[in-house]
Amino acid sequence: MHTVDGLAFRSWTSRRPNSAVYVLVHGIGMSHRYLSRLHAQLARDAEVHSIDLPGFGGLRKPKASPDIAAMSRALGTVLDDLGARAAVLVGHSMGAQWVVETAVQRPDLASAVVVIGPVTDDERRSAVTQALLLARDSALEPPRANAIVLTDYLRCGPFWYARQARHMVRYPIEERVALLAVPLLVLRGAADPIARERWVRRLAARAPVGSVSSIPGHRHLVQYTAAAAAAARIRAHAPGAAGTL
Repeated sequence: MHTVDGLAFRSWTSRRPNSAVYVLVHGIGMSHRYLSRLHAQLARDAEVHSIDLPGFGGLRKPKASPDIAAMSRALGTVLDDLGARAAVLVGHSMGAQWVVETAVQRPDLASAVVVIGPVTDDERRSAVTQALLLARDSALEPPRANAIVLTDYLRCGPFWYARQARHMVRYPIEERVALLAVPLLVLRGAADPIARERWVRRLAARAPVGSVSSIPGHRHLVQYTAAAAAAARIRAHAPGAAGTL
């Protein structure tokens, strides 16, 4: 457990000294549980930290609802506690916003950034639209993945979800990636209705160094349903790799 300015975080760590370091951050309503397959794949040859953010995964809900900037400042302190410097920061869905902002605020913590199924598409930036797209995606995700999503949403609760969703739809991620000092990989399932191809290409184009990779046959939960393929693309994006797939 980590407490920063009254905000409670939880970390799940696989240590591997003298190796690449990855930090995994979940999306809105979720926890480390749907990142566990990706965590296991990356931990085969690297150090991996999966982080549960305040109010999610059964952690206590703060009285105030920190916006993206505030949550990311606190996340940076958690990474300091873990000694996770020059890490590849990986965020899924709303987690993309937190890792981008952390890398902008604390460039010393990031060697690269990977955003998986990033939100929020600047052409569809409303809570109602995002909820409808999520329902459309969930209808075709595997039952086991949906079971994790449902139970994590229940632990999060509708009020905390709604308070954080306000920040999600307001955050201009396409402006913030332009300030990154490290390479950005935008990764998506090719059938993801939330992170459309034209949105992720537009987002990658705004970064000083940006690229896109799609995994055929998968949707918004690609890091769970295609963990090995996702891990391979993330490894290829790490500093010193031969190149992005």
